[in-house]
Amino acid sequence: MKRLEIIRKKIFNYSDGDFNRLLAIWKFQDKKIVFTNGCFDILHLGHIDYLSAASELGDLLVIGLNTDQSVSKIKGSTRPIQDEISRAFVLASLGFVDAVVYFGEDTPYNLIKTIQPDILVKGADYKPEDIVGYDIVKNKGGEIVTIEFLEGYSTTAIEKKILGK
Repeated sequence: MKRLEIIRKKIFNYSDGDFNRLLAIWKFQDKKIVFTNGCFDILHLGHIDYLSAASELGDLLVIGLNTDQSVSKIKGSTRPIQDEISRAFVLASLGFVDAVVYFGEDTPYNLIKTIQPDILVKGADYKPEDIVGYDIVKNKGGEIVTIEFLEGYSTTAIEKKILGK
């Protein structure tokens, strides 16, 4: 199998039967699933630091990726800079990422309900109890983890630098 095809096979829609079969296999194998989500518009060192730290918390890292429409709704009409297919391929090409799953809702709540992760991860700018899906993960005996961001790295800062602001 070609490398690009291997990357493509890590990208899913959460209503996709292939993704649900993969989840069933992982759960049968008793794999510890770590979940995080975001826009990941321009992947930078801060993202790599955050995602690699998240991946070390369990056996598998699943990333919920906002669709283009949901990014625009959250970040404004000038975003995303890269389309969802590009963003998904870049994330899926990382060796420590096991699956990238698109979601178009305002929050990943339904995706988290489908995945039932063992560990839910967000940045330390969130209080654990305010993280979407907190109730789902806590009710199943899972863990909520917040990770400090690598200072000085953000997509917004990169965007401003490109625009000369």
